[in-house]
Amino acid sequence: MKYFPEAPAEERAAFHAAAKDFLAHAAPKLVRKFSPLARVKWHLAASGRGDELVDVLRYERENPGVFTVKGLRRARIELPGVESASLPPTVRKFTRRELPVTSKLTELAWRDGRLVARGYAYIPNIPSATGRRSLRIAVLKRQGSRSTIPLRLRTVREPRATAEAKGALHSYDWSGFEIAVDPARLRTRGAWRAGTWRLGIGIPRPGGMSIGSITRNNAGSGGHSQVRVLDDGVRLVAGFERNRLKLTVDVVPAEVESQEADGDDLVVTLRSRGSAAEGRTPTALRFDHEGTGYEAEYPLEPRGHGGDGWIRYRARLPFAELPAEGVVPGKARKYRAFIVFADGKARRATMGANQCTGVHRIPGGLECAVLTDGAGNFTLQARAVQPVVDRAEWSEDGELLLSGTYPGPADAVKFVLRHTGRNEDKPFPAEFHDGRFTARVKPDVMPAYGGTVPLRAGRWLPFLRAADEWDHRRDVPVTIRPDLVGTLPLSHQGAHRTYTVERTDYDRIFLEPGPILSPDLRGAYRQRLMRDVYTPEQRKLPLREAVLYNSFGGKQFSDSPRAVYEELMRRGTDVEHIAMVHDQQVVLPPGVRGVEWGSEEWYVALARSRYVVTNGGIREWFVRREGQVVVQTWHGTPLKRIGADLLGTPKANLAYIDSLPQRSRQYSLFVTPNAFTTPIMSHAFRLECEVLEAGYPRNDVFHAPDRVARAAAVREKLGIPAGKKVVLYAPTWRDDQRYGGRRFKLDNQIDIAAAQRELGDDHVLLYRKHHKVLDSIPGAGQGFVWDVTYYPDIADLYLIADVLITDYSSVLFDFAHCGRPMLFFTYDLEHYRDTLRGFYFDFTSRAPGPLIKTSEDLVDAIRNIDAVSEEYKEKYAHFRVDFCEPSDGLAAARVVDRMLEIGNG
Repeated sequence: MKYFPEAPAEERAAFHAAAKDFLAHAAPKLVRKFSPLARVKWHLAASGRGDELVDVLRYERENPGVFTVKGLRRARIELPGVESASLPPTVRKFTRRELPVTSKLTELAWRDGRLVARGYAYIPNIPSATGRRSLRIAVLKRQGSRSTIPLRLRTVREPRATAEAKGALHSYDWSGFEIAVDPARLRTRGAWRAGTWRLGIGIPRPGGMSIGSITRNNAGSGGHSQVRVLDDGVRLVAGFERNRLKLTVDVVPAEVESQEADGDDLVVTLRSRGSAAEGRTPTALRFDHEGTGYEAEYPLEPRGHGGDGWIRYRARLPFAELPAEGVVPGKARKYRAFIVFADGKARRATMGANQCTGVHRIPGGLECAVLTDGAGNFTLQARAVQPVVDRAEWSEDGELLLSGTYPGPADAVKFVLRHTGRNEDKPFPAEFHDGRFTARVKPDVMPAYGGTVPLRAGRWLPFLRAADEWDHRRDVPVTIRPDLVGTLPLSHQGAHRTYTVERTDYDRIFLEPGPILSPDLRGAYRQRLMRDVYTPEQRKLPLREAVLYNSFGGKQFSDSPRAVYEELMRRGTDVEHIAMVHDQQVVLPPGVRGVEWGSEEWYVALARSRYVVTNGGIREWFVRREGQVVVQTWHGTPLKRIGADLLGTPKANLAYIDSLPQRSRQYSLFVTPNAFTTPIMSHAFRLECEVLEAGYPRNDVFHAPDRVARAAAVREKLGIPAGKKVVLYAPTWRDDQRYGGRRFKLDNQIDIAAAQRELGDDHVLLYRKHHKVLDSIPGAGQGFVWDVTYYPDIADLYLIADVLITDYSSVLFDFAHCGRPMLFFTYDLEHYRDTLRGFYFDFTSRAPGPLIKTSEDLVDAIRNIDAVSEEYKEKYAHFRVDFCEPSDGLAAARVVDRMLEIGNG
């Protein structure tokens, strides 16, 4: 089904017959579970309506899961190319469950004594009404009862709803809501009664109304439960069940009032209602740990009546009895607390109006933290000594200050910021003094090679780490003091984005740089408008004498596009230089203007620059206009099979392969590096444009007259000690090692510790991940391993490398130009070659260096590199003849000559 549009005519008839047979024999229960779009596709397939099926499938590729809903009495699906009336009612009409409510709670706060919930709610594929017109309703329904309370729902504009929606067809800007709940309305006959209320939203749709809950966010006030004391011993808990918002009136029979350390014991004081019913007198405080099965009870000792109608009790827990085996930095253990009553029943211990959290030192260099959460639960945690923030603020110049308590040893620790999506670290400079810490960072100007860049978008969690740790496994989290969670979020507007300090897991603090794009450009819907509405208008305007560069999707300003830029600068060509950048993570040379990918300036530059130089794809919808010159330099000699040459393998993407001729027409010129690559690229990419076998401009660096001085400057910039040999490790990514989508894992198989022992005295290891690979590099920053992933251009690293270690990466063809030794760490050769990708030639017989399976053998080869070089000297020479011609330092000149010739033609 997926590749039906690419299927030859003779195969389509067989597919139609198979689809008809499938539906004829499929269980009705299974067919009913099909999505609306799937129903249409299978009906068209079974009915032999191939042309319409092709239209639907092509539409779905551009708009996955998105369609139009029409109808008055009954909702029906509308798709381009298919007459809705020609579909049976069971195919075209929706069931109630197929039009659910999508919602998100963005803020939950108390204002003027009322609980205010803000967020958005809509029915996917049914755009929200424009302006403030809305017939949506909100209601509280009591659990186990028919009682309901109607609430006023105020419609507000919420562009995040559209930006976060996956589809590009509909706008949900006016799906925002604000709902205020007066807790007094939850009384029953004027009195507080325990009960749970669920908040629902009703949204009109064709044929009726869809009812849905409000779902929690993943951070901030909209992602955490909250407690409000309504009366003495009465709490309102705004919490979540299966991520759905609910309000619970909790009339507490007993609760924790205070806690304190008394010598080697933790003393917990509770209070219980003096008018408690029979059997509801508290008798013990129980602690348990679900993971280990630990459970212990401590008797409650009555301490007498207070003048407020409550009875006090006290429990004593020796710290030594709190199991702490296995508690080390990075591994804490939480213990739930329960109040046990005389009737044998128990309830979670909760805190009263005054939070009684705290931290106490316990044996073993650990601490016992008394914690709470959004629901007010009383919890103990055995953990390593942990930093706790009690002051967070922004300065006027954009410096974030986090300060707090840390009574642990401070002479050999450091703070780091760790990205939750990329699993990468940044230093977070901190000072320690008298049991306190102060950490400062300016996220708008983070140090980078050759300049500064903003802190990358996403969530950055602060951690405390031992200075000699090689990775994150023993990191200690940084939290904010529980009574200060209400002070968040804290935001600062930087030069181009907003930086926000927020929380997750109740008190886990993080720093989040927001997106670069303005709200009116975020998300698939608004990007479609820029592509389909804005770009055509720009294409009517004259071309500008400008060169637009794209290197690895704006992640770098490097490779052959940069070499072309340098050649144009050398000539003094009178053009404007513009570089695509992604998330502002690129330091550009003076005079080069950066345009953020997807911004208005990006669309203008793509539509109006006379020259575009790219080493990868841009967008499938891009069409080269008359007079525009697009140079595709690509980014490597292929060892692994690519494009159409993957046909017949599980890795073949037939839709992508079918699009290759159209993509080829985007280019005026396709540059290849050698005679081996030219026919492969022509076939694999179905090239219909001019092919120029000029050599790669990026490899001119090996012939540059200033290469020695440039190498010395690179060593100095990196801070590599004089006299140490440089080993550069630049592996490729593994298709089967991924977190999901295009997020690939670091598959490090080098024993870094052993390598450092053997080589650390006279070598450094420069480790450069592929730009698709995430994760931190073990041992980086400890004196032997240097993470150079974000060094601007790998060509500079080639110049200083005494030895290259790689695997199946195309860097081997580039580095061969210099003639220095190469080692191939191919620990998964058979799997990679025979299962994942396949090669264009017999790599085992032609590799210009040894294929090494183990880390031990790799270290041995580095130590004996002279002998290895001599052994492979002849193979290396043949390899250079086969793959490194032309190699004269003039590739960029040849490319620029032809580019300008076409542009002036």
